[in-house]
Amino acid sequence: MAQLEMSSPGLAQLDDHLHLTAMLDERAASNPEHAFAEVKGASDDWTSVSLAEFRAQVRAVAKGLVASGMNVGDRVGVVGDTRIEWSVVDFAIFAAGGVSVPIYPSSSASQVAWIVEDAGVKIAVAESAEQRDTFAGLATAPTTFALDESGMVELSALGANVTDEDLDARTENAVLDDLATIIYTSGTTGRPKGAMLTHRNLVEHAANVELDPGFGAFVKGDTRVLLFLPLAHVFARFAMILALSAGSVIGYSPSHKTLAADMASFRPTWMPLVPRVLETILNRADTSMTGVKKRLFRWASEVAREASRAMETGGASTSLKIRYTLADKLVLGKIRHLLGGQLGYVLSGGARMLPDVGDFFRGIGVTVMQGYGLTETSAAATGTQVKDSIMGTVGQPIAGCSVKVSEDGEIHLKGVNLFAGYWNAPDATASVMSDGWFATGDLGVIEDGSLRIVGRKKEILVLSSGKNVQPAVLEDFMRAHPAIQDAVVVGEGRNFVSALVALDEALLSAWLRAEDLPEMNVEEASMNERVRELVGKVIAAANEQVSKAESIKEYRIVPRGFSEAREELTASLKVRRKVVLAHFGDVVEAIYAKAKPAPQE
Repeated sequence: MAQLEMSSPGLAQLDDHLHLTAMLDERAASNPEHAFAEVKGASDDWTSVSLAEFRAQVRAVAKGLVASGMNVGDRVGVVGDTRIEWSVVDFAIFAAGGVSVPIYPSSSASQVAWIVEDAGVKIAVAESAEQRDTFAGLATAPTTFALDESGMVELSALGANVTDEDLDARTENAVLDDLATIIYTSGTTGRPKGAMLTHRNLVEHAANVELDPGFGAFVKGDTRVLLFLPLAHVFARFAMILALSAGSVIGYSPSHKTLAADMASFRPTWMPLVPRVLETILNRADTSMTGVKKRLFRWASEVAREASRAMETGGASTSLKIRYTLADKLVLGKIRHLLGGQLGYVLSGGARMLPDVGDFFRGIGVTVMQGYGLTETSAAATGTQVKDSIMGTVGQPIAGCSVKVSEDGEIHLKGVNLFAGYWNAPDATASVMSDGWFATGDLGVIEDGSLRIVGRKKEILVLSSGKNVQPAVLEDFMRAHPAIQDAVVVGEGRNFVSALVALDEALLSAWLRAEDLPEMNVEEASMNERVRELVGKVIAAANEQVSKAESIKEYRIVPRGFSEAREELTASLKVRRKVVLAHFGDVVEAIYAKAKPAPQE
């Protein structure tokens, strides 16, 4: 494979002192009454919080951190759901000259202990009593405050005697290349590593997104972003900073249980999401209907996909336009209304999206911008542009970023968004860096000027025949089905490919009703012959995506879903293959204890 490279020159020219605190100060000074965010009240109404009000809260909490013994450069942990107090504390840490260390709310006690020890967390701000108890039980317990309104009041009161001059002195000499945050990767193997991101990584990258004519349209004008992903996730965190930089009003949706209602009432114009959320929205709509309504929905959905695909092939025919008008009136317009009525852009990242899912949303009028990046690249380094994008790819480099594919197919990235290395792990940093390029571990190809992801370098399975199998193609296809939570393809050192399939507990009941099956729990469904038959059809459809030698010959439905608590999933819901295979080793061995099909070439 020939080495290919794409670059997009940086467009932002920033003052070296425009760190995150200075950016907030500048935005608040230039337009103090402009809304930083809107916060949902008990009656589902949204109350505006201006830039001036947000900055005042940030400074008051920052003074409390100073009074609590925080020194310049100290690391402060933040753990909690997606809420405005999270943003307040994050920016308060910056204002006090500290380094923010976000922690996923779902992290286990051992994961929290590792992060606190490795980063040397001195102060922690946590939402729930259980989270605060976890910190209190550590050998080197940090001083802990509540991540809620009462905690903000407590910190503000503690800082009452800290002067503005004392606080401002904390960042007087701060520059863009100073360390801003350590984000621990939710890696699928080993202990998480702390990726060090600087103020430049975040501020200049955001400025480049705004200025890039291929990408920045979604933040132009009076725009609104609903944040749903955990703010510990670099994708949501960067979206928050981009919103501040560009002037988008932020809404906070703390739970998947309220997401649908929050979208309808907040009415976002853009949202950062992972593909699983889009798949769930689509699957919930499909499984909630029966009979004529289901047939109508599926017909309209296919019309939407046809309309999306026509955007890449010269435009819709007259026949398609007529069918689309009818589908829009009967179904598609109602779906747009449920999404808030003005959602124009979805930024999808964190995993690969199936083209059928992206085509559905683009077909109903929502531009799907598929991005590619990692924690180490401050979220997306590439993305499909607002116009003329090709579904199934992750587009071109964003301004200030470069991408190349090496001879063995591995994707390498560099740019203003590239991290400063792993905290306390110089060997780990050296192992992924070469001549300024970051080796992602992902495999890709550049076709017609767009990057396409094809899998993970370390997840290639080598059958006993020597055949290489990339499991991502099969797994991604199966995962998009409403009944399936996750799938793990097996075959390393074996003479055929098999799969473990976990059912989706959240959607199982609706799917069973849609298939005229009785109510069952996941364990019961895993043993039901009709369920196995229907899952078998999904397996067969997945096999059509690959060669005969790569196709799944045997599969088992496991009796429970994969879980983060058992460390089978990362905090960003990626499967830890090695852990799953260890936990279900007896199931795997039972598959291969049978008469083994002859390998097919």
